[in-house]
Amino acid sequence: MDLKLTKSFLSTATAQFKGQVQVPDETLFSLPEKVLQFGTGVLLRGLCDYFIDKANKQGVFNGRIVVVKSTDKGDADAFNEQDGLYTHCIKGLENGKLIEETIINSAISRTLSARNEWSAILECARNPEMQIIISNTTEVGIALLESDKVTSTPPQSFPVKLLAFLYERWKHFGGSAESGMVIVPTELIVGNGDKLQEIVLEQAHRNALEPEFIEWIDTHNRFCNSLVDRIVPGKPENATEILQKLGYQDDLVIMSEVYRLWAIQGDEHVRKVLSFAQVDEGVIIEKDIEIYRELKLRLLNGTHTLMCGMAYLLGFKYVKDVMANGYMSRIITNLMLGELSLAIPYKVDSKTADRFGRMVLDRFRNPYINHKLLDITVQYSAKMRMRNVPILMEYYREFGRAPELFAMGFAAYLQFMHAVKEVNGNYYGECNGEHYQINCNYASYFYEAWDNFDLHKVLSNRSLWGEDLTQLAGFEESVSKYL
Repeated sequence: MDLKLTKSFLSTATAQFKGQVQVPDETLFSLPEKVLQFGTGVLLRGLCDYFIDKANKQGVFNGRIVVVKSTDKGDADAFNEQDGLYTHCIKGLENGKLIEETIINSAISRTLSARNEWSAILECARNPEMQIIISNTTEVGIALLESDKVTSTPPQSFPVKLLAFLYERWKHFGGSAESGMVIVPTELIVGNGDKLQEIVLEQAHRNALEPEFIEWIDTHNRFCNSLVDRIVPGKPENATEILQKLGYQDDLVIMSEVYRLWAIQGDEHVRKVLSFAQVDEGVIIEKDIEIYRELKLRLLNGTHTLMCGMAYLLGFKYVKDVMANGYMSRIITNLMLGELSLAIPYKVDSKTADRFGRMVLDRFRNPYINHKLLDITVQYSAKMRMRNVPILMEYYREFGRAPELFAMGFAAYLQFMHAVKEVNGNYYGECNGEHYQINCNYASYFYEAWDNFDLHKVLSNRSLWGEDLTQLAGFEESVSKYL
C-alpha cells in the first residue's frame, strides 16, 4: 500500500470512505496555531489532541497544535511526512453498548525537533495567537536539573525549555498581561501544575532572570493541575487490516478505549481559553479536581487491587475475561458499587460515585483491551495499603462492620502472596500447577509469614498497613473464613 495519509491524499480520496471514517474538512488546515505541545506520545494524541480535533470539527476552538519533540528517540519525520494527520480508532463499551469509531485527527499542524529546530520553537513564542501549553514528558520530565541553562539551544530539561519559551514571549510582548499562557501538564504526578510552576520559578532565579519577568510568570500565566485517564495502547493489533480497508498507509495510527477524562483545575479564565472543553463531557474544568482522583483511585484502581488475586487464583488471565463470567461480574459489581463506593474517604455524593463506577465497569468489560491480572499484582501490598485500607477504615466509621466482599478480596490477596519457592531473590506462588512470580516488596515477608501463618499477626502489622486491622471488629473473622 503506497498511498500515505496526507492532506493531498485526503483531497482526492474523501469520497471512498463512505462514512466509515471521520474526515477533516480542508478548511481546518488553515486554522491558526494556538497550542504548543511538549511530547508526541500516544496518550497526548489519544486524549488531549482528540478533544482539540473534535472541537475544531465543530467550529468551536479553531486552533491547531505545534508539537515539540524533546527526546532523541526517533524523529519528527513520520508526523511531517503525514502533515500531522493520523488515524484514531476508538473501541469499547459505553452504557453497555459496543462502540467502534474511526477518526482522522487533523489537530497537529507541524512537529518540531527541540534539538534541531529550537529557533523555530522560540519563534512560536512570538505568535500572538499562541495561548496554551500542554505536556506529557513522563513523570521524570518535571524535575529540577540544577545545571540547566535558559540560554542553551536547547535547554536539557522540560521546565527550562518552558522557561526559555516564556522568556522569549515576555521579551517580545513587553510583559503584557494578554501574552500570558495557560499551561496544563498531564504528567502522572499529583499537583503536576504546582510542581512545574515551582521548578520554572526556581530555574528563573537560578538563571538570574529579571524580577519583572518572574513576576509576569507568577501573575499572568496559569499553571493548572490536571488528571488524565484513558487507555491508549498505541498501534492496534489489527492495524494492517484496518488500513487495508481504508486504503492508505499510516505510520501513526493509534487505538484507544471509549472512556476519556481530562480533569483540569482552573477558573473562568482557564475555561474561556480552553474552549474545546465545551464539546465533550470528558473535559472537566473545576476549581477542585480531587474528587476525580479519589474516584479513580478507589473505584478503578481499588477494585482492580481487590479482584486481581482472586480472579487469577480462579484461573482467569485478563480483566475482560473475568467480567465476561456472570458470577465474577456480579461479585465485582457488588464489591465496587455495594461496598467501595459507599466508603470513599472524600465527600462525594452517591449518584456521582455510582455513575463513575458504572463507567469503570464498562471499561473492565472492554473486549478490545487485554489487561493482564498479573500486571495489576505488581507491588500488590503497597497498592492494597494506599488504595484500599483507607476505604476499609472509612467503611467501619460509616457502618461499623466488615465489608464481606472486601474481606474476600483481601483473603485472596493473602493467598496470592503465599510464595512456595524462592530463586535468586525472586519469589513464586503456585496456581493450578503453574508457578507465577510475586512482584512485591513484601514478597520475602510473606514467604516467611506463610511458613507458620498467623493471620492476627499479619493484620496487626502497622508497618505493613499503617493501621492495626485486628482492631476492626469482625474483619479478622471475615478474612479468615475465606482463607
